[in-house]
Amino acid sequence: MRYIHVAAAVVKDRKGRVLISQRPGHVHQGGLWEFPGGKLEAGETPEVALKRELHEELGIVAQAARPLIRVRHDYPDKSVLLDVWRVTAFTGQPMGHEGQLVDWVAVEELDGRAFPAANESVIKAVKLPESYLITPEPVTDHFLAELERSLVRNIKLVQLRAKALSPADYKALVPEVQAICHDANARLLLNADPQLAQQLGADGVHLNSARLMACSERPLGLDSLVGASCHTQAEVEHACALGLDFVVVSPVQETRSHPGAAVLGFDGLRLLTELATVPVYALGGMGEADLDKAFRHGAQGVAAMSGFWN
Repeated sequence: MRYIHVAAAVVKDRKGRVLISQRPGHVHQGGLWEFPGGKLEAGETPEVALKRELHEELGIVAQAARPLIRVRHDYPDKSVLLDVWRVTAFTGQPMGHEGQLVDWVAVEELDGRAFPAANESVIKAVKLPESYLITPEPVTDHFLAELERSLVRNIKLVQLRAKALSPADYKALVPEVQAICHDANARLLLNADPQLAQQLGADGVHLNSARLMACSERPLGLDSLVGASCHTQAEVEHACALGLDFVVVSPVQETRSHPGAAVLGFDGLRLLTELATVPVYALGGMGEADLDKAFRHGAQGVAAMSGFWN
């Protein structure tokens, strides 16, 4: 199938608002809002096309950008490949140079605008941070203090992994972890039964691969975050079909906990990010130093335990 290759940009201002523009009424998906960009011309790379389109459409010059997500979507009349980049530095004042409306919108208000269907995954990526902390088992008295120190790294998404605790100890721990996360403006997901996560007031749930494959529908509503661990193409496809918010693929590199285990490598990561229609975190031997390489291979960012735990 031939896809129309489109480069699009997520541009933020100093307040964290996202720049969007409205499609003219006479074009495909006219009247809907979109992330600015346009089709690649012959011989162009996505980054070159992005810079050209932003200058032509908005009058700004992109000085720095990195990959965010690639999304394939089939409309009834055409198929598109959205090659979305996060613009991290630009000059100029954005204006609709082609007569289109432009607006700066808070991230949490994006759901209130009407976008083409292909942009659903892009909005998910915009809402998610680049780092995802997975806690070790809370077996020490210093666990909560260590969590507080870890969140100083500007971690905004945390998975509580506490499989060794009794049900009573687990239920007592969650509110304490939730309070620490919320004080740091971070969201907490529980690696637990989805209904338990909902009962305990967590921000969402992280499904292990067994729970994922046992689901026939998304386990929680859209007001909760739902992620899943994936190791194979079939698991990634199932998570995307359920409409989850993101997946974590592993192991990308060898880890100290599983020496000698088969790894995906960054080429394997690329294959799964190309297949996925939701944001993908890379897990396994990952840390902050691996972010740039993960971005270049299509990932939202990296997930880590020892790499982010203080």
